[in-house]
Amino acid sequence: MIGAGYVGLVSGACFADFGHTVCCIEKHPDRLAILRRGELPIFEPGLADLVAANVRAGRLSFTSDLAQSVQGAEAVFIAVGTPSRRGDGFADLSYVYQAAREIAAAIEGYLVVITKSTVPVGTGDEVERIIAETRPGAEFAVVSNPEFLREGAAIADFKRPDRIIVGTDDVRALAVMEELYRPLYLNRSPILITSRRSAELTKYAANAFLATKITFINEMADLCERVGADVQDVARGMGLDNRIGAKFLHAGPGFGGSCIPKDTLALIKTAQEWGAPTRIVETVVAVNEQRKRAMARKVIGACGGSVRGKTIAVFGLTFKPNTDDVRDAPALAIITALQDGGARVRAYDPQGTQQARSCLENVVYTGGPYACAEGADALVIVTEWDAFRALDLKRVRRLMKAPVLVDLRNIYEPKDLLAAGFVYVSVGRPSAAPDAGSDARSPPLQLARRPRRSTQPLRADSAED
Repeated sequence: MIGAGYVGLVSGACFADFGHTVCCIEKHPDRLAILRRGELPIFEPGLADLVAANVRAGRLSFTSDLAQSVQGAEAVFIAVGTPSRRGDGFADLSYVYQAAREIAAAIEGYLVVITKSTVPVGTGDEVERIIAETRPGAEFAVVSNPEFLREGAAIADFKRPDRIIVGTDDVRALAVMEELYRPLYLNRSPILITSRRSAELTKYAANAFLATKITFINEMADLCERVGADVQDVARGMGLDNRIGAKFLHAGPGFGGSCIPKDTLALIKTAQEWGAPTRIVETVVAVNEQRKRAMARKVIGACGGSVRGKTIAVFGLTFKPNTDDVRDAPALAIITALQDGGARVRAYDPQGTQQARSCLENVVYTGGPYACAEGADALVIVTEWDAFRALDLKRVRRLMKAPVLVDLRNIYEPKDLLAAGFVYVSVGRPSAAPDAGSDARSPPLQLARRPRRSTQPLRADSAED
């Protein structure tokens, strides 16, 4: 397994747990040292125990010596990073191609080379060309086997997958792939055999479609706020249609993470290069970027139109719960916008603080949610960690300077927040404030009345975009 990052480490540990002998190759000395100490460079629920158990059993090991590991291997996975290339947004394939050259130099006998990294259409052809030119006469096959692992649920996704995509027309290579995944056969995991290019495109198409669903429900949330509807009811009504499905219909601050943002961008660039522009995906990417800034404006609006000199408590830094990944996380853009508006930001995240330190400046990080809320003029829930779902709301209100809570994940019911005396702002649902006769402090938010119908066309540059 070339690359012991997120995909390589999870895949390697799971294959080892199936009973295969796996060696993960990691060239970064610090990361390799961490792994050899029995620690992990990433957070993923259950992964530490899985890695430790298979290392003890002698089925999983870590090294930097690619040549020695490839010699005698039956299959080699390329699981290196393919980040967006600076300047043009194309996937950076330099690590993939370098791995192909090093594999070619070490081939002994027939070898199946499998691209697990997310790569644009045609990458497998180039990997095949590189190996053939570097080692003429070598016996090998190049297979595409894209990963579909969700951060926070990666082990379950690997062991109980919705599908396994294998892109090859080589009979010997297919036999090796079927043996690798044979332990899953009792679960009847669907294995789809396709051409290599079809397999490569499937991963991008899947992520682009998920991004579209997220962005669609976010736009519906904006409309719900204008017309007085509840986006959660709308999403539930949509999701009960089997043709649509309920997953990825949760309104929020936009998508982030290590996969969907870079994969949608790479798909756009690939499509443009081949003369088949993906206009829907282009719009999805643009709308999602606007979404993050709009969420910052929502927080500012909840604070009376200005956050200058105010302290804002931010709950959640990672792009989703059960991970420490903050790459393209909405929290980063929201915090930066609040700081640009003159706010002082305090933040808490159960796992993402260390990663966020390298991305954000002038943020006070706290050790828990109540410490974060103390003295704040407003509290913003950005990531739906379980630790935020059952807060002592009365305690939070006592700690805060002003009882303003902006829930960008809709994890609370408005009535519960109102009963606790909060001004409560959520996404795609009517905002509300406590009754004037309650003992809550004067809310800074002026609630907008439902606008009258107009015969004028809607402006594309609305302040709520």
